[in-house]
Amino acid sequence: MSQENSVTLYRPVGPKELALIEQAEFRAFPPRLPEQPIFYPVLNEAYATKIARDWNAKASGSGHVTRFKVNADYLARYRVETVGAREHQEYWIPAEDLDEFNRNIVGPIEVIASFGKTA
Repeated sequence: MSQENSVTLYRPVGPKELALIEQAEFRAFPPRLPEQPIFYPVLNEAYATKIARDWNAKASGSGHVTRFKVNADYLARYRVETVGAREHQEYWIPAEDLDEFNRNIVGPIEVIASFGKTA
């Protein structure tokens, strides 16, 4: 998969999810929990930052913004969902599709911002 045919996405995560991403050598997101039927990567850094800073950090002590690329042809099967304001856009990936989603990640998952406790 080439980077030219990829879409950059962002995912706000808390410390537990970040630890699981690290265990996967920054190549995959962990399976969803039973109460998490949808994996929702977001389309812009500002929205991911708001979630990581205002929700994840407050709920679990730290929040992190990850950035990664996904094969555009694979991603085309999903709709962009707007959840509130125009900039609040995300994909809704069913939990059962996450393994295939992970196989379509191009390159590593990067941590580009952290809020709250980082240790």
